[in-house]
Amino acid sequence: MSALSLSSPTGLRCEWMTNPIGVDAVQPRLCWVLPQAKDSVTMVLAADSQWRDTIQCHHLAPGTHSVMLDALPLEQAKTYYWNVSVGGVKSATARFTTNLSIDKACWITDGHDANEHRLAIYQRTLNIRKDIKEAFLTIVSAGPHELSLNGQKVGNHCLDPMYTRFDRRLLSVMHDVGSLLQMGDNVLQVELGNGWYNHQSTAVWSFHEASWRNRPRFAARLLLRYDDGEEEEILTDSQWQTALSATTFSSIYTAEHYDARLEGRMFWKPVTVVESPTKIIASQTMHPIRRTAVHKAVKMVRLSDTLVVYHFPKNMAGVTRLRVRGEAGTVVRLKHGEMLYPDGRVNLENIDYHFRPTDDQDPFQTDIVILSGRDDEFTARFGYKGFQYVEVSSSRPIPLNERSLIAEEMHSDVPTIATWHSSSDFLNRLLIATNNSYLSNLFGYPTDCPQREKNGWTADAYLALETGMSTYDVVTIYEKWMADFRDEQRDDGRLPCIIPTDKWGYDWANGVDWTSATIIIPWQIYLYYDNLHLLESHYDCMKRYMTYLEGIQQNFLTDWGLGDWIPVKSTSDLTFTTSVYFLVDARVMTKTATLLGLTSDAKHYEELAQNICKAINNRFLNKDKEIYANGTQTELAMALYWGVAPEELRPKIAARLNDAVRQSNYHLDVGVHGCKAILSALSDNGYPETAWRLVTQTTYPSWGYWITQGATTLHENWRTDVIVDNSLNHIMFGEVGAWLYRGLAGIRPCEEAPGFREVTIRPYFPDGLDSLIVSRQTDFGILETSWHRINNHIEYTVSVPPAMTAHISLPHGIHQEVHGEGKKWIFKP
Repeated sequence: MSALSLSSPTGLRCEWMTNPIGVDAVQPRLCWVLPQAKDSVTMVLAADSQWRDTIQCHHLAPGTHSVMLDALPLEQAKTYYWNVSVGGVKSATARFTTNLSIDKACWITDGHDANEHRLAIYQRTLNIRKDIKEAFLTIVSAGPHELSLNGQKVGNHCLDPMYTRFDRRLLSVMHDVGSLLQMGDNVLQVELGNGWYNHQSTAVWSFHEASWRNRPRFAARLLLRYDDGEEEEILTDSQWQTALSATTFSSIYTAEHYDARLEGRMFWKPVTVVESPTKIIASQTMHPIRRTAVHKAVKMVRLSDTLVVYHFPKNMAGVTRLRVRGEAGTVVRLKHGEMLYPDGRVNLENIDYHFRPTDDQDPFQTDIVILSGRDDEFTARFGYKGFQYVEVSSSRPIPLNERSLIAEEMHSDVPTIATWHSSSDFLNRLLIATNNSYLSNLFGYPTDCPQREKNGWTADAYLALETGMSTYDVVTIYEKWMADFRDEQRDDGRLPCIIPTDKWGYDWANGVDWTSATIIIPWQIYLYYDNLHLLESHYDCMKRYMTYLEGIQQNFLTDWGLGDWIPVKSTSDLTFTTSVYFLVDARVMTKTATLLGLTSDAKHYEELAQNICKAINNRFLNKDKEIYANGTQTELAMALYWGVAPEELRPKIAARLNDAVRQSNYHLDVGVHGCKAILSALSDNGYPETAWRLVTQTTYPSWGYWITQGATTLHENWRTDVIVDNSLNHIMFGEVGAWLYRGLAGIRPCEEAPGFREVTIRPYFPDGLDSLIVSRQTDFGILETSWHRINNHIEYTVSVPPAMTAHISLPHGIHQEVHGEGKKWIFKP
């Protein structure tokens, strides 16, 4: 037996997380990386690390890489240990810690109403009188919190808890705080920001009118377990004290204001006990938001003795950190933006379009700091911004240098699971820019842009989902977001176009082409993760949404939607594009119902899909011209990509699409839905070179047009001369990132064996590219492919882990099934 076959299972995760804390699932899901598929699998769960108290033992079939535990009354705030053995070879021990509920704790606030601008700090002193074995703290807050013990920040998360529909569900966060406690007095402090809960700024989305809006509040529970077996609890109650903080204004939409002169000037008073703002509290078991990178300015431009502009190396989402010393009372403004005026100052015209300020006290993306006269340091803690440039202006001259301001990048800290590198510097930059935009728009839910809106636009998310899943492990973010969908769904099945929301988006922009995210996303997650649980838990939401669509359709067609948003020049038929998504939904429902054993539902949706497809073809297919509707790139691409075109006509429709792209001199003429479809529609139907020329095009309109002009993120508009209402950090045109993995490297999961148990690999070797190296971590091991062009030949290598099967298709009729080995081919392309 080879050394490889003797390797042990690795990558053990509970609820998709490594050694998570705060697990509240009744039946936690465990998964691992399987070293081989042929031997039996055993999973053992124990109540202690010495394995003296085995709770469950599951003997699983060969090839099993996950299990859902049997329902058991797991103890609160208890760490459980587990391992996996395959063929008798054991993994390292993993663990998870169950949640500590806050049921016994009171909700407290400071007694001010929602219009009080200064934030509040809450404090409790506790005395530790003997040695502690372990200590856990759970906190849930309406509004983001910053938690500290003895002056030290607890954990490294930002903006906890994640944004939800607050009057329906809040998320609790649990920390292991044993290492922060000391013998004697300990001071526990909580500062609450407004976040989306108490939205201060005014904009078209009307979050300042949210039904839940109120002064931030929280509940917490600290459990102390002493070495002698005694337990003690510290709960939020009327004994806590509160005071106004030095943060004088906090808006997640605009910025933060801070008066350093107020630090330490706290006037403590008793808290106010209030009712819980929600009925449902769930544990936040997901990858948190963190500050993931620090960037120094690449240039500092001094425009006057009170005005300096910092240029950072890329567009990003995050905050800046100012370190400065100036005369007490000096007002410093930090204006964050993506563009500059000709005179070098920061220009916000492209991102402040939807801002509706009531006065001049809340400038957009502009932190305001009042100095104390000492060494001051400031960074916003309850929000973030989208920016590449920061204009620092001051009411008096202050000493600033290149080190006075740094940028701290932020996003949901999802693991990187894939690498992609080519011989083309342009392609490498394009993928980096795409991933920059993807991460800039991942903050516990997927957003459209990190500056102008920060809204969870439903179509933007599913249009970019495969791009995200190609490089990052994002399943925890989308599982949480699908719960937000369930929270927002109305009794008639309707969903809004932005989620979470309060009331905006139910009556505009929430058509089939946007809110089909509720069906498309769980299915794509299933394909990439073999995650049937999400389909099961979300099926009722999907079905109710389909019932609503069936109630408004006319002759199996619909025109309910925005259409092909922000096209280049050609307008595609609205009924066609929205009806295509109606068809997609029906087909996904057919497959989902079949997987779940719902025979009657499967039959119903299969018949519905057949009727929709027939209606689309009857109305829009012109067999004589071999086009759909008006023959736009979007219409032809969607007909191919989403399987509308009859099989016998696909070659002709693909030829018409190819002609349309050639006639545009290999430029895009699509909006968001055409952008999603066009590359794969071409490369999967005989025209990979045309797709390649679209991807590598560098003149307007194209992705390359942005990149060659220095873009480090993707834009909202194909044009770059649009100033007003044009975000420079958008992800909705991000399908190109998925195509670089799926179309160029040729790697895609198999629907019949999801989660990369089986994978098809059909790479393309374009002229002008000399090499491509790609790897991906899966639950079956690391899949690696690489190729190099050597003396007019291609040397192609693939390494397939033992538990995975790869179906390889290469030029000259090379087709081979590979598992558990490396292979090399040399051929002339």
